[in-house]
Amino acid sequence: MCGTCGCGGEAARVEGVGGHHHPADHAHSHEHRLPDGTVVRHAHPHAHEHGEDHRHDHHDASEHVHVLPDGTTVRHSHPHLAEDRHEHADDTEHEHVLADGRVVRHRHVAGAAPHRHDPAEPLVTAQEARTARLVRVEQDLFARNDRFAATNRTLLRATRTLCLNVMSSPGAGKTSLLVATIERLKGQCPLAVIEGDQETRLDAERIRGTGVPAIQVNTGKGCHLEANQVAEALGALGVPQRGILFIENVGNLVCPAAFDLGEAARVVLVSLTEGDDKPLKYPDMFARADLVLITKIDLAPHLDADPAVLEARARRIKPGVETIRLSIKTGEGMEAWLAWITAARARLGAATG
Repeated sequence: MCGTCGCGGEAARVEGVGGHHHPADHAHSHEHRLPDGTVVRHAHPHAHEHGEDHRHDHHDASEHVHVLPDGTTVRHSHPHLAEDRHEHADDTEHEHVLADGRVVRHRHVAGAAPHRHDPAEPLVTAQEARTARLVRVEQDLFARNDRFAATNRTLLRATRTLCLNVMSSPGAGKTSLLVATIERLKGQCPLAVIEGDQETRLDAERIRGTGVPAIQVNTGKGCHLEANQVAEALGALGVPQRGILFIENVGNLVCPAAFDLGEAARVVLVSLTEGDDKPLKYPDMFARADLVLITKIDLAPHLDADPAVLEARARRIKPGVETIRLSIKTGEGMEAWLAWITAARARLGAATG
C-alpha cells in the first residue's frame, strides 16, 4: 500500500518474471462474538509467501483471554492445523475493535496468563488506532523502499550506469522523449529502459521497436514504481554497464516523488499544454527534480501558458533547478537535453573514479 495515497493492494507484475505472492498488507480477518453480543474483530497479517496450492485451514483452536479495566472478559481462539504455517511468534501484537468502537491491543506471549489491561492506560479510540497503524505502515513502507534503493544505487554506481528516473503526468511525452533520445544515442553506449504503467505493454513494445531492450512493470492499482520493482526488473533486464538506464515512471505528479528508486538523477517533464501553474500545485515533485523539461513547446503560440512563468515557478520551488524547453516534433531543445545527459555521465564517472 502506498503511504502517500493508499493505492496498491495487489502485487506488481514484472514482464517475464513469474511467481506468486501477496502484497505486504495482506491479512486474514477474524470476528468473535461474545455471549453478551459484543463483537471483536481483528486481523492476522501474513509475513510469508506461499505456492498456488496453499490452503488456509483453521482447526485445533488455542484460546486467548483478555480482561478489560471495567471487568469485561474477551475470549477468542486462533485455530490452526498442525501443518499450517501460520505460526505466531512470541510478543506478536494483535488488535481487537469492540462493538462500541474501543480498541484492545495485546501481545501473544507463549504460556502467559490472561491479558489484564492496566486501568492507568485507557483504551484508545478506533480512529486513534487506525491513525497509529497507518503511521507504522508508512514508516515500514519507506524504510523497505529505501533499503532496495540503496542496493540499486550501489549496483548502478559500481557498473558506472547512469540511471535517470523520468517522471511526469500522463501524456506529457515521456515515451516520445525516450524514443527520440534513444535514436540519437544508439551506438554510443549501452541503453536500457524500465517502463512503468498500471496496465499494458504498449510503451515497452514501443521502446523495443528502437532495438533497445526494455521491460514493462505493470503496477495494477499502484500509482508509482518502487525500488523493489526496479530491482526485480533489473534482474530480468540486465544492467547496461557503463551506459544509461532510463526508468519511465507511472504518469503521476504526486506519489512517484516520494519513492527513491536508486537513480542518479530525476528528470521531470511538464507539458506546456498542462498550464504554467504545475510547480505550485505539485511542489514535492519539482522540489526533488534535477532537471525540468518543458515539453510541447512548439504549441506555445496556441496556448495561454507562458514557459517563462513556468520556469520561474519551478525555480521558486527549487532555486537554481535546470530547465530546458523542448519539442519532440520540431527537435527544439534536443541538443541541450543530450548535452545534459553527457554532463551527467561525466559527473557519474568522476564520482565513481
